[in-house]
Amino acid sequence: MVVTGLGVISALGLDVSTFWRSLADGRSGIGRIGTVDHTRLRCPNGAEVHDYLPSDSFPPKQLDLLDRFAQFGLIAARAAVADAGISWSPALCMRTAVVMGTCVGGQTSEETALADVYAHKRTRLPPLLIPRVMANAATSHVAMEFGIKGPSYTVSTACASANHAIGQAFWMVAHGVSDLALAGGSEAPFSLAHLQAWEGLRVVASDTCRPFSRHRRGLVFGEGGGVLVLEPLEAARRRGVRVHGEIVGFAMTSEANHITQPSAEAAAQTMNQAMVDAHVEPSQIGYINAHGTGTVASDRAEACAIRRVFGTRVDRVAVSSTKSMHGHALGATGALEAIATILALKNGVLPPTANFAEPDPECDLDVIPNHARSADVDVALSNAFGFGGLSAVLVMRRCNT
Repeated sequence: MVVTGLGVISALGLDVSTFWRSLADGRSGIGRIGTVDHTRLRCPNGAEVHDYLPSDSFPPKQLDLLDRFAQFGLIAARAAVADAGISWSPALCMRTAVVMGTCVGGQTSEETALADVYAHKRTRLPPLLIPRVMANAATSHVAMEFGIKGPSYTVSTACASANHAIGQAFWMVAHGVSDLALAGGSEAPFSLAHLQAWEGLRVVASDTCRPFSRHRRGLVFGEGGGVLVLEPLEAARRRGVRVHGEIVGFAMTSEANHITQPSAEAAAQTMNQAMVDAHVEPSQIGYINAHGTGTVASDRAEACAIRRVFGTRVDRVAVSSTKSMHGHALGATGALEAIATILALKNGVLPPTANFAEPDPECDLDVIPNHARSADVDVALSNAFGFGGLSAVLVMRRCNT
């Protein structure tokens, strides 16, 4: 299954080319949060989308219906469709799927409404509030934008949401349920109550995101959206369009163990199952875009899982966490990372783990510290492990056709 369209908006840029340049330069988009009052936070940093004006992309009447997370999803979808050069017909619209991931949906609109009710004692709320906050809003707006009438739905599996969305879309097209799919995720998690709730879990860093680094302090949130266009190689050849890369395998599992504590065994199982689905061997994997949140427990569990899967060959597998640059965008993060992985294979450049300071003996991996690396890699994994023990791993391959 080939990827013929990419669209992204994130703290690393408003388009794919800027996003990729930032990754290749190892530039972190993390800084002081500006969309909420960061002085009320113990952990005041985040990876926000900069230089973004909603009015540049949407007319006022449409903005009334769009929470920030849905705006990001729709912007990414527009870019992906344009990149893929799709000409819509009634038949194609009936045979196209839209699968999007999100973790918190219309969080910013919901928090504004709750403040109106509880702090300002208002008895009437905006009539369009429900369409703004519903988790399927981005999916529905993407479908309406292009007149898509095939299977369309939203996946919400915490931090694995976008990987689940892309993987299920991949399977749907591979099995002939749909001829084409738009898949990815979007998120806008910067609301005060939501950030303070995460601070209560003691997993958010007060400085920056340092995945796999010995003195890391936790994750740092990001926002944005990413969408991929998936279609069979034969269809792409008939259309004569550029191919960015291939998705060749997917697996998803449940740890059935703990609501927040990660399991190395389950992560290893998911990676192995994804490679079986892709018909590739561990010896063929040259790069892993790790889940790499920057928390002590998660990074160590993932490092342990990678060592279980690759054994004595693990030192020849490059691993990096791009969350160190675009932040942890929750339900959108898998889409950002899938796009980063596809571009890494295509361009022969592996993005680094930024902000890296000192190795952690319990994360003894080749983490590409701080600077990107030129490398000729054919096959890669993109990992996502969400709260609730929900794991999703994609297998991607460089397309040489």
